[in-house]
Amino acid sequence: MLLQLNNISKWVQSGGQKIYLLKDINFWVHDGDFISIMGPSGSGKSTLLNVIGMLDDFNEGEYTFLDESVHKLKEKHRANLYKQYIGFVFQSYHLIDELTVRENLEMPLLYKKQSSSERRALVADMLDRFNIVGKKDLFPSQLSGGQQQLVGIARALIANPKLILADEPTGNLNSKQGEEIMEIFKELNNEGVTIIQVTHSEKNAAYGSRVINLLDGSIQ
Repeated sequence: MLLQLNNISKWVQSGGQKIYLLKDINFWVHDGDFISIMGPSGSGKSTLLNVIGMLDDFNEGEYTFLDESVHKLKEKHRANLYKQYIGFVFQSYHLIDELTVRENLEMPLLYKKQSSSERRALVADMLDRFNIVGKKDLFPSQLSGGQQQLVGIARALIANPKLILADEPTGNLNSKQGEEIMEIFKELNNEGVTIIQVTHSEKNAAYGSRVINLLDGSIQ
């Protein structure tokens, strides 16, 4: 078991009332799963992804990741855990504007104790894999949306994560680019990488082996 969520709830207080963002979520993920989370806007999809990715806290419940009780960990230990094992792919890319493609790719490796020659080799490998060698010295603003998303995915993968969390990974792309991205995910999943994606697209969801439907913060 890679991770397990038991009775996870998250709420905000508004006028003395609890407004639930997530309610009694029970959910588990095995190594090698490819899970799609679907649901209308405001159903809690991104919140759930952020909780799994340890970017968001929750109010109640238990979260176990690789046999570690995430809900009991100190902030620093938790950050080390997700930096080591989780790669994020965001719809809005989250690339650093002031860094070139090559420098953006290198960022996640700086947390690991690798030599600069190891880092260079890994960056070269990713540039090659995603056919962006010619773009390595460009800045994000000089790339198309599709190219920025490729860089975002390459950056998520470079540290060899066990789990990839993708929030609407094809949201800003045309259908051909979107298909290319989903094929890359499928290939990675075949290589053993576990993937959880949030998507509005039935077509994208079909790439996964399991679909979780959310409505008003609860799994249906």
